[in-house]
Amino acid sequence: MPTTESADNEQLFVLTAVLLTPAQFPSVLGDDYPEVCAGLGLEPYAEGYGLVLGQDSDGARWTVATEDVSLVACAIAAWDCGMEYDLSPGEESIVGALPGWPLSLAVSAPGVPQPHDPEPQEGDPAPLAPPDAEEWGPAQRRLGADEIAMQWAAWREQVDDEDSFAEPGDHAHKGVRRVLEEARGYVSEPPPAGRVRSSFAAGEARTLRVDGPGWSMVARTDDIAFVLLDDEPGEVHPVGRGPALPALLSSLDELAARPV
Repeated sequence: MPTTESADNEQLFVLTAVLLTPAQFPSVLGDDYPEVCAGLGLEPYAEGYGLVLGQDSDGARWTVATEDVSLVACAIAAWDCGMEYDLSPGEESIVGALPGWPLSLAVSAPGVPQPHDPEPQEGDPAPLAPPDAEEWGPAQRRLGADEIAMQWAAWREQVDDEDSFAEPGDHAHKGVRRVLEEARGYVSEPPPAGRVRSSFAAGEARTLRVDGPGWSMVARTDDIAFVLLDDEPGEVHPVGRGPALPALLSSLDELAARPV
């Protein structure tokens, strides 16, 4: 089990780590990078952070924020390949140790008590806790968009009839029309960092993830888009390419944050 040292030199048994940058952050925590940082009490620096989640020797949950983004990225890549990697950020790179975890974890460190929030000390912030994603709302809507992005082929196969599309015309679904209008607004007035993100897709295409107040959109630059809305629980609206969508997706891709 990898270990690191928290800001107060308490040994931490590392369970996992995630990136927190304008291009890559846990979508469940917010619609954009500054929103996620604010929820964690961090400054939204452009370089971003790595978040290391673990337990101390008493079993308490801690989240260590480090400025060494490259180290955390290397650790995640190694773990994804099934390789061991000792994630130990240097003390000089650690921004702070935050009580609690912002994400749900199904694992725990062996040989220590079960995960629990640390005893609060005077002046400490409230322990971090995962958003409630049990009921439909912003967190679950964003998780749904994550799932579509990860399982694009499976979702795309379900849409093979033009009648299934919510076309961006006068008779389009009202919520979809609002989403497309707000997304077009991003092109003329760029939104907060992370509202538009671009990642690799098959061939020369890109997968776009676009979020806004009450909505999420997932699209492929060479294909269609899917829209999810807070006020329509569990509904996914496919949006056909039509004459306007390709240009919109191309413009959004140009301003999108991209993983380094």
